[in-house]
Amino acid sequence: MMVQYVNGIFLLIGFVIAPLLCYGVCRWLLPRRWRCKIGVVGAAVIILLTAYGWTFGSQQLTVRPVTIVCSDLPQSFDGYRIVQFSDAHVGTMTGWRKAMLQRAVDSIMNQRADMIVFTGDLQNIEPHELPEHLAQLSRLKAPDGVYSVLGNHDYAVYQKADSATKAANCRLTCEYERRAGWQLLLNEHRTIRRGSDSLIVAGMENWGVAKRMPHRGDVGKTLAGLQRSAFVVMLEHDPSAWRARILPESWAQLTLSGHTHGGQLRLFGWSPVSFTYDVWGGLYHEGRRHLFVSTGLGGLIPFRLGISGEIVVITLKKTL
Repeated sequence: MMVQYVNGIFLLIGFVIAPLLCYGVCRWLLPRRWRCKIGVVGAAVIILLTAYGWTFGSQQLTVRPVTIVCSDLPQSFDGYRIVQFSDAHVGTMTGWRKAMLQRAVDSIMNQRADMIVFTGDLQNIEPHELPEHLAQLSRLKAPDGVYSVLGNHDYAVYQKADSATKAANCRLTCEYERRAGWQLLLNEHRTIRRGSDSLIVAGMENWGVAKRMPHRGDVGKTLAGLQRSAFVVMLEHDPSAWRARILPESWAQLTLSGHTHGGQLRLFGWSPVSFTYDVWGGLYHEGRRHLFVSTGLGGLIPFRLGISGEIVVITLKKTL
């Protein structure tokens, strides 16, 4: 019910409120000779862009290659390939949109990566959205495994229910991810070995600077028992944790995040999400440490304009 309500509000804004507001502003500010014509054109453009983003824009999928150079990458992992996808929000992929998930899974498998990682927000609100998609999600396989972390939506925090019900639903979401054959990391890590070399994939639970976000991430627990010489790929849904927690509390060389969706809107390189996140899409650096923020695959609202859903293919390279 909540998803239908949110989508209904969005469509009301896109098809009625914003066009009327545009027309009214033009009538108020522009010279009498042009104001009606420009107002009508502006309103029509808003309606057309809303329709495009809701239909064609939300279906677009980009495979995005990224090369990340790390001086302390173990030699045996030079050329190691990781596919990252994030923010699937499969509860939106129903009806005719269900084919979008199949296409995404096909694209991921076609990359033949060494490892697949999912950086959170598999569902919209509740775990009952997941069973119809398990067959597709279970198709994801990689030689070194499929790893995941939870996003804020996966904790059922937006469900209207008591805390016990929310906790039970969160456990059910975890169970569904494990049934899909994924290794869900809850403030823990795994070791990938190549001969005498190793790479750590660590999964930190959600932590964000916003007060309403789940604050379950524990950097110390996630990396417990590791030596500082270990090469760590940290999975953390919310990129705001990178500067606030991961950089000061760890040595993780590479962090992979999602959460922002790139605002699901980008015009001339600008996105409204830049008002709240200074790291919201793409590759960022602090010294020899790196953050990649995926702009996601889907969204609770099936709308994208100027920023398509994406699958990220990361190649790790060692400097000479």
